[in-house]
Amino acid sequence: MADAFSSSSETVLQRLVDVSLKTNTPEEKLEELYQIRETCDFINERQFKKVTLQFPDDLLVDSVAVAAEIERNSKATPFILGDTSYGSCCVDEVAAEHVGADCIIHYGSACLSPSTRLPLMYVFERRAIDLEKCSSAFRELYPDTQSHIIILYDVNYVHAMEDLQALLSPEYPNLVVSELVVEGEQCYSHGWIKTRQEHSSKSEEDNRQVICQFGRQFLLKSGLNMKDYSVFYVGQEGPTLSNFMMTWNRCSFSSFDPITLTGRTESVSINRALMKRYYAIERAKDANVVGILVGTLGVADYLSVIQQLKETIRRAGKKSYMFAMGKLNVPKLANFLEIDVFVLIACPENSQLYSSQFYKPVVTPFEMEVACNRKREWSEEYVTDFRHLLPGGRSHVPLADQQEEDETDVSLITGALRSRNLLISDPAESSSDSSVVLRNQTLTVANTNSAASFLAERSWRGLEQKLGETPVVKAVKGRRGIAIAYEEEGTSSS
Repeated sequence: MADAFSSSSETVLQRLVDVSLKTNTPEEKLEELYQIRETCDFINERQFKKVTLQFPDDLLVDSVAVAAEIERNSKATPFILGDTSYGSCCVDEVAAEHVGADCIIHYGSACLSPSTRLPLMYVFERRAIDLEKCSSAFRELYPDTQSHIIILYDVNYVHAMEDLQALLSPEYPNLVVSELVVEGEQCYSHGWIKTRQEHSSKSEEDNRQVICQFGRQFLLKSGLNMKDYSVFYVGQEGPTLSNFMMTWNRCSFSSFDPITLTGRTESVSINRALMKRYYAIERAKDANVVGILVGTLGVADYLSVIQQLKETIRRAGKKSYMFAMGKLNVPKLANFLEIDVFVLIACPENSQLYSSQFYKPVVTPFEMEVACNRKREWSEEYVTDFRHLLPGGRSHVPLADQQEEDETDVSLITGALRSRNLLISDPAESSSDSSVVLRNQTLTVANTNSAASFLAERSWRGLEQKLGETPVVKAVKGRRGIAIAYEEEGTSSS
């Protein structure tokens, strides 16, 4: 076995990466998997001329074949959208508008966040599921047939839920199976998804409580609430399940994985996850400069929550800067050292980032409000859908009066005193070149230099074009080999 740190120029560190490639779907199965006939009916009935087909990365292998079938069976010109700017579960309306599209066909997994700009059709994958194994796992996990249970699922298994309900309902009279529901009249999906208006009558049925969240709707028995139910999830472990578990953290969860054909009780400690999120909130309380990351341009009301966040952060005495950078990664965020904490505006399934590789915490709009709005308290409620934080939303809390007396508390991380409204001052009284501001009667100061000043003091300021400043020279032959021993350097005698 070669030593990775050998000084020999002939030794090269090789790394093998296993990449699973999905083969093309046979032509005879395209119709069934991608609902081509129903899609063409949707296009022809509404006389669309330009349609965009949005595929996730794992389905792009079939995109050309699907587009060719749609073009052959409709009068529309299809455009394929791949590598969306943000999460593939969200509808990329901005990219569709670049080609002047009349509608969007969204394929694969979807977060079902409301979109309002263009007519939309969802085409879910019809992923295979063994209903006998699934029902057997359900019975093992819930031996008490009188249990109150809600079945949630990944959208790609919605086609099998009626059959699963038919297998289990005779034995479990208190079983509730959720339905897929989205807002807006421009959304369509062949039989599997319904609009909110179609279910408005059910809300008055027997005074039963209606839960409609994350594109799922179900009815609870009169006198019961969510914490009285257990949840059975059908699908793989991922952001969808994590989103459900964080939101309904008082419920016990079990799941069935159709790939491994195994059922299990979810043993992840929700309290531990919530404490990690609370630690991020404490970091947000200590922060002086906040970066607002725009992680979606398609979810309804994203502009409204940006404005609300700006005002919330300003009233807390912090500075905010807004960033739109598409898909996030560690190197991108590491470029902004002056930012103390980032707040990500995205769909519920993509709003929580748990990676410890980020140099600065990334929090959700709800967590930022807990940190900055004194009227919002940390409780068992956890909100992942930022639309609920807006005025009129079920979790909206008005901002505290700016004239109220300032509060001082102790940071649970540094142990230092911190004060709200640290940087708030009358713009008429502040000068443009001031770098410090007096905080109350404590005679302490805070640095309020702008990010531009901070950037000017850095030794490396990123890649700059310097047009006209760099002399033109001919290309020359570079070095060969690896950095530890280039060929022209020879071998060391030591």
